[in-house]
Amino acid sequence: MSLIALSAGAANVFEGQAPDRICRRPTRAELHAYPSTTPARGRALVYAGGGYLQLMHDKEGVEIAQWLNTLGLDAYVLVHRLPGQHGQPFDIALQDGLLALDHLATLPPLPLLHVGLSSGGHLAGVMACQGESAGAVIAYAPLNANHRDHKAPANKPDYPPLEKQAFYDAWPIGIAGEPHGLPRCPVFLAYALHDPIVPIDHALNLIKAAQEHGLDVEAHVFPQAEHGFALRGLGGTQGQWPALAARWVDAKL
Repeated sequence: MSLIALSAGAANVFEGQAPDRICRRPTRAELHAYPSTTPARGRALVYAGGGYLQLMHDKEGVEIAQWLNTLGLDAYVLVHRLPGQHGQPFDIALQDGLLALDHLATLPPLPLLHVGLSSGGHLAGVMACQGESAGAVIAYAPLNANHRDHKAPANKPDYPPLEKQAFYDAWPIGIAGEPHGLPRCPVFLAYALHDPIVPIDHALNLIKAAQEHGLDVEAHVFPQAEHGFALRGLGGTQGQWPALAARWVDAKL
């Protein structure tokens, strides 16, 4: 692994030990690069979840990057700053994502995938609305139903801090009537049917928009899965999702 600093600030500190490190208070934007051991046929930007309150760096970042390496992809885990933390603006995660894109643009061209889990999946969806890319792989992500006008359940309170709620309100991915609502690339979705943290409404909203607007969306919903299954909680039918995603990546690349 090599580390690329994308912004000013002190190096990020991770709590805990691998493979369970968490970054609770990111201080700068960083890319943690995991090159493929074979000639790369593409690149992936990986976005770990943590509810925009922290980053599950190993479980939803490093382990995903290493899995992508087995598919022949150079993978870059983005450690991004968090909305409202240290006085950061509501869209700081997007700003850091754009810094990552600027860095990758300096490298020889390869197809690019955005890969994100949980809140990192929301950021992957946001990034999929930027420039052209080969696709986005998104799992159990709060894509759109945290928006104040599209909440599921309907009486759910706003999220603190204010900047976090503002980011969800500005970027509801899959709500066609909202600005920035539709991704500009194919999308692969993996969701848990009975997830109380990220209800299935998030995926259904994007699926409906895909049907109405001719988008390329493949969606898989797993009945036994719990929120946060990643590559560890694969005891049910969700154990199929890495192979399904790998097949989809093959097709898109």
